[in-house]
Amino acid sequence: MDSEIKALIEHFKFQPLPVEGTLFTSTYRSAENLPNGKPFGTGMIGLYCHEPRSVSCFHKLSIDEMWHFYGGDPLRLILLYPDGSSRDVFLGGDPLMGQQVQFVIPAGVWQAGHCMEGGRFSLFGCTLAPGFTGDIFTGGAQKELLKSYPEREKDILRYGLGAGETTMPDGFAA
Repeated sequence: MDSEIKALIEHFKFQPLPVEGTLFTSTYRSAENLPNGKPFGTGMIGLYCHEPRSVSCFHKLSIDEMWHFYGGDPLRLILLYPDGSSRDVFLGGDPLMGQQVQFVIPAGVWQAGHCMEGGRFSLFGCTLAPGFTGDIFTGGAQKELLKSYPEREKDILRYGLGAGETTMPDGFAA
């Protein structure tokens, strides 16, 4: 394992996010909750890298998610919209070259992400308000995604979930 990646994993105490696969650490959870018991907001830091493998498998959330790029190499977000369209968004530190430093993924959009080929790691954050709870997450099964987005077959086969679990463990809160 690359020594800088190892140091980042140890520094932030990254752990794999259940189902989705990203190395992450929770950095903020509001002390106050909404009337339904959910947090007002949450924040996390994530790390994409090739070794150990850390990617975001396809999933969607029922609320908007704001992404922030912090450092390392650019990352690619693959977005599959409810209307059948799709696009790639690149987060990175060079906005004059078309990279985003922040990007909001709307609720209900399938998303996957990874560090670009040739890169070593991508350090990023995600902020949600209301905050993340496991019940807002739905994992993207390859079989179902291929029906709606056949032109994205290569990405879906690489980042879609197999026949396994597509929901967060009961009570999971990042």
